[in-house]
Amino acid sequence: MSSDNIILIGFMGSGKSSVGKLLAEKMGYDFRDTDDMIVADEGMEIQEIFNKYGEELFRNLETTLLLSVMDTLERTVLATGGGMPVRERNLNLLRVMGKIVYLRASQESVESRLFGDNTRPLLMGDDYKDRIKKLLSERTPIYERAADLIIDTDGKSIEDIVNEIMRQA
Repeated sequence: MSSDNIILIGFMGSGKSSVGKLLAEKMGYDFRDTDDMIVADEGMEIQEIFNKYGEELFRNLETTLLLSVMDTLERTVLATGGGMPVRERNLNLLRVMGKIVYLRASQESVESRLFGDNTRPLLMGDDYKDRIKKLLSERTPIYERAADLIIDTDGKSIEDIVNEIMRQA
């Protein structure tokens, strides 16, 4: 296992996948997305896993995935699901795997980025702004405590965010 990995955490819509792909490309690293890996392993979309089996099973799949890849990832940018670091065990595994970069986005940014996105199981329903507010208030302290580096993403291009990470990571 290598600690030269960069682990991207943050709320849904904070840019983990978009930033991660460009960051990996610029650094000559591999890019992996934990949600994509779970979809490939399970043969169903995240929303379907939530609908059929619930959030608890999904969080268990995240833990299992981290345990299965933690000794093999090297020079990798890993984009995590928004809720992954909320589970203490996952957070401890992520800490061992590399440098944790929190992509911080305001509630307003998250709302505008996720408007009309019907692929986020935790935001289903009419009160998606209230759900975002509640989840952000629960998760922000966890993200901040977990992070080795915090990058504010509001009003910045993906390129600007990547360059900032590269300067500071």
